[in-house]
Amino acid sequence: MAYFTNTRRGEIPELQEELNSVKHEQKKEAVKKVIAAMTVGKDVSALFPHVVKCMEIQNVELKKLIYLYIINYAKTQPDLAIMAVNSFRKDAKNPTSPLIRALAVRTMGCIRVERITEYLCEPLKEALRDEDPYVRKTAAICVSKLYDIAPDLVEDTDFLSILSAGLNDGNALVLSNTVAAITEISEMRGRPVISLTPQIINRILAALNEATEWGQVFILDYIGTYTPTDSKEAESIVERITPRLAHANPAVVLSAIKVVIKYLDLITAADVVRNVVKKVAPSIVSLINSEAEIQYVALRCINLILQKRPTILDKEVRVFFCKYNDPIYVKMEKLDIIVRMTDGKNIDQVLHELKDYSTEIDVEFVKKAIQAIGRCAIKLEKTVDKCVGALVDLVKMKVQYAVQEILIVMKDIFRRYPNRFEMVIKDIFNNIEVLDSPESKSAFIWILGEYAEKIDDAEVQLRAQAENFKDEQLQVQLQILTAVVKLFLKKPDQGEGLITELLRIATEECPNPDLRDRAYIYWRLLSSDPEATKKVVLCEKPLISETSYVYESSYLDKLIDQLGTIAAVYHKVYETKLSKIKAIEKEEAEKEEIEAPVINPNSLLDQDLIGEGEGRKSVKAKVPMQVVLSSSTPGINQQAGLQIEMAFQREDCTILEAKFTNFTQTVLSDFAMQFNVNHFGLTLQEPMGFEPLAPGASLMSKVRISSSGQRDQNLPGVPLIIQMAVRCTLDVFYFQTPCMFTALLSDSGALSKDDYKSQWKVLPDENEFSHVITALHPNYNSLQSLQERLGNNNIFMVASRKNAENEEVMYYSSQINTGESILTELRAPQNLSKVYVACKTLPHLAPLFIQAINFLLSTVS
Repeated sequence: MAYFTNTRRGEIPELQEELNSVKHEQKKEAVKKVIAAMTVGKDVSALFPHVVKCMEIQNVELKKLIYLYIINYAKTQPDLAIMAVNSFRKDAKNPTSPLIRALAVRTMGCIRVERITEYLCEPLKEALRDEDPYVRKTAAICVSKLYDIAPDLVEDTDFLSILSAGLNDGNALVLSNTVAAITEISEMRGRPVISLTPQIINRILAALNEATEWGQVFILDYIGTYTPTDSKEAESIVERITPRLAHANPAVVLSAIKVVIKYLDLITAADVVRNVVKKVAPSIVSLINSEAEIQYVALRCINLILQKRPTILDKEVRVFFCKYNDPIYVKMEKLDIIVRMTDGKNIDQVLHELKDYSTEIDVEFVKKAIQAIGRCAIKLEKTVDKCVGALVDLVKMKVQYAVQEILIVMKDIFRRYPNRFEMVIKDIFNNIEVLDSPESKSAFIWILGEYAEKIDDAEVQLRAQAENFKDEQLQVQLQILTAVVKLFLKKPDQGEGLITELLRIATEECPNPDLRDRAYIYWRLLSSDPEATKKVVLCEKPLISETSYVYESSYLDKLIDQLGTIAAVYHKVYETKLSKIKAIEKEEAEKEEIEAPVINPNSLLDQDLIGEGEGRKSVKAKVPMQVVLSSSTPGINQQAGLQIEMAFQREDCTILEAKFTNFTQTVLSDFAMQFNVNHFGLTLQEPMGFEPLAPGASLMSKVRISSSGQRDQNLPGVPLIIQMAVRCTLDVFYFQTPCMFTALLSDSGALSKDDYKSQWKVLPDENEFSHVITALHPNYNSLQSLQERLGNNNIFMVASRKNAENEEVMYYSSQINTGESILTELRAPQNLSKVYVACKTLPHLAPLFIQAINFLLSTVS
C-alpha cells in the first residue's frame, strides 16, 4: 500500500527520471508507482513515452503492468497507443517466452482502438498458428475482440478460416476458446461462422472432459445450437453429455440440462427418455442446495423446465419447501414452483407447509403463502374444500394482514366456485378489524355486492364503505359503485337511497372520467330498463383459472435455449446478446425516425411567434443518471437500504440531479450532503430540501452547484470523479459520482476571432492535444446539426474555412466555471464519417474536454 500515498508537487518529473534510470529494479519500482497513481484516478498520461520505453525489459511482471497502463490510456489517447505498436509486435515474436507472446497479443486485442488494428493482423495470424497452445488459445479470443472493432477487416482476411481450424486442435483449452470466439462472432455477424456437422460435434465432445469448467460451458452452449440429424444421434450426444449433470459448477450443470431438455424432443424411444429424465432430476435438485444467489437463478430456470416438462420432478416437491434462513427472493420463487408442482397426491403436505408459512413474521411472505393456497384451490377442484378449510383456520388467528389477504383470495375462490362457500363469509367478516389496502377493500366490497341477498347487513356495510367515497382510490370507488347497483337490483327497498346519492356524487363531484362514465352507464340502464340492467350486472360470470403463467411453446423453446443466462432469469428472450448489435439496431431505428415524412416542416416550435427573435430553443445534452450508491452498500455503521442515482447536468448553471430510493422498512429523514475537496471547487450552492422518505418511495431533486469551494491541487483524472457523502437517519454513506465535463462549460465561453488567435498563440504547442471521433451519431449528418449540438452545450463557434482537401475546418471556444479557456479546432470531411479534434488548453483539461466532445457527438440525449 506504500504506492498509494498522496502525490506531491513535482512527482511526475520524479517518476519520469526514475523511468529513464539505467537500473532495471528502479524502473520496475517507478512503473509500480505509476500504476498505483493511475489506479486511484490520477492522470499520469504524460509519462506514456517513458513507460513504453520500459517494455524493452524482458520481465513478465513488469510487462503486465506496462500493458495495463497502455490499455487504460489507449481509449482516450489513441495517438499515444500507436507509439507502443512496435514494441507489441516485437514481443509477439519473442522466441523464448510463449507467455510474453500471448501477453502481447492479448493486450493488443484489449486496446480496442481501430487505428492499430492493421498492426495487429500479422502477429495475430502468427499467434493462431503458434506452436505453443497457450498462445493459440489467447489468440482465438483475440479474434473475436478484433471482429468487434473491425468486422470488415476480419471478414476480408483469412481470420475466420484460420480460427475455424482451431476446432481440430488437439488441445482442449485451445478448442474451447475457439468455440467461445466462434460463438461470439456468430452472434455479432448474425449468421454462423461455420456449419456444424456430426464430425465437428464429435471432436468438440471429445475435448469436453479435458476442458476447464467455463470451457465446458462454452462447448455445451455451442452444441445446443446444433440440431441432430436423427434420434440415434441425439441419444448419442445426450449420453456423452449426461456426466456433466453431476459437475460441481452450476453453470456447467445448467448448460448440460439445456442441451438434454432440447434433445429430449428429438428422441423417439420412450424408455430412453425415461432414463434420461431420471438422470436430469437429481442434477436439478442439486442446484437447490447451492448459495442463495445460485438457488435463485436455478429456481427461475426450473420454472421454465417445469413448463416444458411438467413431470420431470414428479416426486420432488419437498426439496422446494422453504428453509427458515432462505432469503425472501428465494422463498417467493419456491412458492411459485410449489404451486406449479402441486397435485392431488401431494396437496396435504403442501397445504400443511403453506399453513406454516402463513404464520411467519415476514408480511410479504405470508401474503404470498396465502395466495399460494388460493391458487391451489383454484387449480385443483377436488381439493378445494381442504384449501378453504386451511384459509378459515388462518382467519381465526385474527392476524389482520393475513385476514385481508385471505379476503382477496376468497374473492377469487368465490368466482371460481360460485354459490359453494357462502358459509365462510360470516367467519371472515367477523374477524375483520381493519381494511387498509385498496385490494382488500375492493374484495370486501365485491363480496358484499355479490352476496347482498344473503348478507343481512349488506346495506349498512356498503353505506359505511361509501362514506369516504370521494377519498378512495379508483379501484375501490368502481367496486363500491358496482356493489351498490347490485344491492339495489337485489334489494330495491334497501338500496334506492344509497344508489341515488352515490350516482349523483360520481357524476357531479368526482373528476375521474372512468368513474363518471360508469356512473352514467348505470344511471341510464337503471332509468330505462331495470330488468335489462339485471342481465348486464348480475349475469353469470366466466370461471377464472389458476394464475400460474405458461408461456406459448415457441417462446418457451427460445427461453429453454437460453437457460443459464440472464434471459432465463428475467424470462425475456433476447435475440442478440451483444451490446454492439443492439446499438446498431438502435441507430437504424433512429435513422428511420429521422427519415420519416414530416407533415409540416415549418414546425411552430421553430418559429418566433411573439416577435422577440428567440427562434429555436437551445437543448442541453442530458447525461444519463447512474446508480452511485446501491441499496446493498452499507454506510459507516453497516446500515444499508438507501439507493442513490445521480448525474451532473448543465442548465443555466451546473446542476446535480439526484434520485433517492428508500428500500428499508422505515421512514428516512434529515438528509444532508457534502462534497469532498475537488480540483474544480465544486460544492453545493444550497442545502438539499428533502422531505422524509417513506419505505419504498423515491424522491427526485435538483441542486445548484457552484465552483466556490476549496480546490484540491491534485490534477483530476478521466473520468472526472467527485467524492460525496450523504447523511440521513439511516447512516452516513460515502460514494463517488462521475461528472461529465459538459456540466462545467459556462455560458461565457464565446470569443471573437482576434481574441481566439491571440489566446491560441499564447498557449504553448505542447498543450495541443488531438483525437479522432469515428462513432458519430446518425443525427449529426450535416455541419449545421453538428454546430448546433456543440453550440447548445456552450462550445461556441468562432469561425470556419475550407482546407486544401476540401474539408470543413471549424474553430470553437469554451470556458469552464473556474475561468480556464479551451480552444478547439474541428476538421470534418464532406461525408462526416469522422471528426478530427485538436484542442489547446491546460494539459489536465484536454482529456476531460475530449471525453465531453465524444459524448456530445455520439449521443442525442
